[in-house]
Amino acid sequence: MLAYAIRRLLISIPIIIISTFIVFLLVTYSGDPLANLRVKQPIPPPQVFAKYRHQFRLDQPVLERYWHWITGVVHGDFGPSVEGGGTLNIGHELGHRLIVSARLVVAAMVIAAILAVVVGVVSAMKQYSIPDYAFTFTGFLFLSMPLFWFAVLLKEGAIWLNRNAGTSLATIGDSSPTVGAGTWAHFTDAVNHLVLPTIALAMTSYAAWSRFNRASMLEVLSSDYIRLARAKGLSRRRVLVRHALRTALIPFVTVTALDMAAILGATIITERVFQWRGMGTFLLDGITNLDVYVVLAWLLVAALVVIIFNLIADLLYGVLDPRIRYE
Repeated sequence: MLAYAIRRLLISIPIIIISTFIVFLLVTYSGDPLANLRVKQPIPPPQVFAKYRHQFRLDQPVLERYWHWITGVVHGDFGPSVEGGGTLNIGHELGHRLIVSARLVVAAMVIAAILAVVVGVVSAMKQYSIPDYAFTFTGFLFLSMPLFWFAVLLKEGAIWLNRNAGTSLATIGDSSPTVGAGTWAHFTDAVNHLVLPTIALAMTSYAAWSRFNRASMLEVLSSDYIRLARAKGLSRRRVLVRHALRTALIPFVTVTALDMAAILGATIITERVFQWRGMGTFLLDGITNLDVYVVLAWLLVAALVVIIFNLIADLLYGVLDPRIRYE
């Protein structure tokens, strides 16, 4: 399995390089980083434009700019930023924003996956029963609700509770400006700010995953080898966990890994609603300011995350089904 993982990582390198070049061209020709400077009154002198063109490498051919950027990324230099006149360290800011968003994405994915597996199994085992109908209704309800609308409802509901019930649910930001001393105080503050965004992101993902897992479980439960296991006298729990669930989780792992790109997109909306300073707002600020290298840095990290999650999914196949051999 180690050789397979290394081989997959090596194959991913040319994929990343090709994708970064295509994205670089698209982002480069999407706007002028000096557009805000051109509308100033009075118009700055030509020397100012020449200075910023050189600083942002706009005076270089496109291929040369791409080469400087991709080689700089290898050494931790993600290029000059428009923000602060080029003084912003994109790599440092990216690392901080990535930590903020990672805890939201991981928490939401874990909760959504656990709920989807439990609900999918119960719905399949009790097909056409009241719990199955209830879970089906709930799943379609969350599927039909736009994420931004659901997040706003959660935010407004938490504000109402804080005013009328005396609760202290955090509705804005990823942390409080003033936190008490000690690790526990910082941990509880982070969890408090994590509750609402995690619910918004997890429930929208859980809805689709639970329906998929239910369909996969129904297909497995109707298989011949499941009927044979029951006929041999194996306990219902052993048949469900050791045989049915492990097989049904293989396509579930696939769809979860493929949905990683959609989850990153949903994180942008969630962070915007709850005003988190994570990767989502980092991208939106970069697009607003026509900050080419900020957008490129975000897209590069997103591509790496998607590739890593798909690699993890491939490796989990061998854990769920020992018959799968990568060698």
